[in-house]
This record gives sequence, structure tokens and C-alpha cells, in this order.
Amino acid sequence: MKQPPIDKRTRATADPRTGEEPPGDHTSPLTGTRPGHPRRPTDDTVRRIARAALRTGADTATPGAAHRQESPTATSATSATAPTTPSATATPARVPRADDGPRVRPVAEGGEHWSWWVGARHVLRMAPDREVSARLRREIRLRDLVRRHVAVPVPVSAATGIWAEAHVYTLDQRLFGESGEDVSVSAVGEPDLAALLTGLREVPVADAAALGVPRTPPRSLDDLRTAARHAARQLVPDREFDAGKLARLTPRAVVELAPRAAAVVVHGDLKGEHLRISADGRVRGVLDWADALIGDPAEDIRGLALSVGAPAAVRAATLAGYSPRECLRGLWLARCDTLILLAERLHGTDDSPLPLLRSQLARAWEAILLERLSEDDG
Repeated sequence: MKQPPIDKRTRATADPRTGEEPPGDHTSPLTGTRPGHPRRPTDDTVRRIARAALRTGADTATPGAAHRQESPTATSATSATAPTTPSATATPARVPRADDGPRVRPVAEGGEHWSWWVGARHVLRMAPDREVSARLRREIRLRDLVRRHVAVPVPVSAATGIWAEAHVYTLDQRLFGESGEDVSVSAVGEPDLAALLTGLREVPVADAAALGVPRTPPRSLDDLRTAARHAARQLVPDREFDAGKLARLTPRAVVELAPRAAAVVVHGDLKGEHLRISADGRVRGVLDWADALIGDPAEDIRGLALSVGAPAAVRAATLAGYSPRECLRGLWLARCDTLILLAERLHGTDDSPLPLLRSQLARAWEAILLERLSEDDG
């Protein structure tokens, strides 16, 4: 299979499939950091990196570019201008101070990266280690691939580089809107979710695999049901859940909901904070593609059930062309997961925010139309 060309935003010595840097001395010209696990960068370091990234890539961006599905490679290429010769009367350049440049603010929802808002139009994401760096390189390439097929905006990388040894950063053009945890998707936004699912199904699996996107086998709903039943028993004394609800997932239903759909590119983490929602409830962007995989499309239906609720997730998936069986599989993946995660938080070692886990459980267990009709008949 022909390998994709090396992205010009990374070193020419990078592996063409994964973007992995070869071993060696990768001392950062920005920070002077030598090999070893870097400490969290200071605001001054972040400001210097942001200033350099803006010079090399984002200084050509125009207002509103973050909402357009443009090729970031073209943006990077146009930023490489030829050096100019200063005139005899030119004033010598002032040495920039550490506090020069755009305002930087830490991002509350940073995930596995260290992230900062840079001015009003960019976000800087910095990988803390080599493993995350490899995932970040892959994510940047995957976003470029996905953007050709998905109508919903996907972040554009205005510039990338090395900030400490082989640790990568990307300066992304900001997608505006609020977190899906703070603003709900409205009825007019559900077609946007459907467009996301439809577009992901159209991404060539072979192209994604060539970028290093992992293939993941479908999860066993029978195993998940067993784990969820144990979790439900733990949650009943806490008055967190009515265990009788889980009885709807019968052994026969588990067999009926076995995975049958072809493997597709899956976002893999469609929680609310990764959806950017406008005031009218439209989906204005989808963030954080680091957990993307090739696998069961029901996993993204599951993600939507956690973030927008079961009814909206099923309506969007149906509009995208998925069958009732596929929708129900995604719904039950979500429901079982919420029980397991909440029980682990209350009785195990997980430290996820408790209000978020409870909200996700409530959304996933919202009754869909078919269930409401069955209850009325009963």
C-alpha cells in the first residue's frame, strides 16, 4: 500500500506512517530542554512557544478561519515567507521579553495534554511525553483525513513543532461555541450529529489504518452486562440506581444486539466537553480525536447517549442510516458503562467528577420512544 506523504509540519525524518521521531538528541530550540520527562511549562515558556508558532503558521489566518474546512497544510506552506533584507535605515529589532505576545490561559478541560488558550483564536496543546506525542501526531493527520468527509467542523492545526526533546505541540485554530456539558444540542443540532456519524462512515478505513489508527474488536455486550449487574447491586444501597431497569437487557437481547455493522472510523470519545455547541443548539465542532479507532460504530452512538441523551442519540443515529439494532447496541453499551463507571467512582479508586458521572447515567437511561410505547402497553 502506498504510504501517505510526510506532513510538512513535522520533521522530514519522521516515520511516514506514524509520525514517530527516531531516537536521538531532540533538544528543543524553544526551551533548551534536554532528554528526560519535562516539567509542566511555565506561562513564560508557553508564551514563547505560542509566539513562535504564530509566526510560523497562524499569522496568515484570517478571522473566521477556524470555522472553515480548509487544508492546514496550505496554511503552513503560505506562512513560510522568504527572508527580507533590512534597509540601511531600519530600526534594530527589539529583543522580545518573556511577557510579550498573546495572552495565555490554562484550559480547564485539557485531557492528556497540557493546554492553553492563546489569545482569542487559538489553543496550544503540548504533549507531556513521547507516547502522547505519537498520539498527537497521529491525531493531526487523522483530522486532515476526516475533514474531507465530515461536514461538522474539525480543528485545524495552524502550526506544530517540538517543545521539549521529542515532545510535540500543536497550535490549533479555536472552534467557537460552548462545551456540550454546558449547552444542550437542540432539535436543529441533531442533523449535525447525524452528519458526523455519516461522514465517519465514509472515511476510508484503509487510509486511517495507514496513519496508525488502531483496529479495535467490538466489545462483548454479554461481558458488559455481567459487569453492569455487579455494579448495579453496589449502587442500589446508595440509592443511585433502580436495578430493575437493567432487567430489560435480557440474554436474548444480548444475542440480538451482537455487532453486525462493518468497522468504521470511530471518534471514540464523544463526551460533552468534546462537542462545541452554539447558543441555538447547533454543533459547531468536534474536538479531541486522540482516541479514534477503527471498530464498532455503536461506540459513537454510545458516546452521544452519554453527552446528549439516549433519545437524541438514537434520533441522530437513525438519521445517519443506522438500524434500530445498531442504535440499541450503542444505547446499551452506554447504559452498562455508566453503571460500571459510577460504581467504580463510589466504591473503587476512580476519581472522575461525581456530578458528571451521575449526569451521564441519567442521560443514557432516558427512555427512548420504543421503550415508552412498551411501558404504555404494559
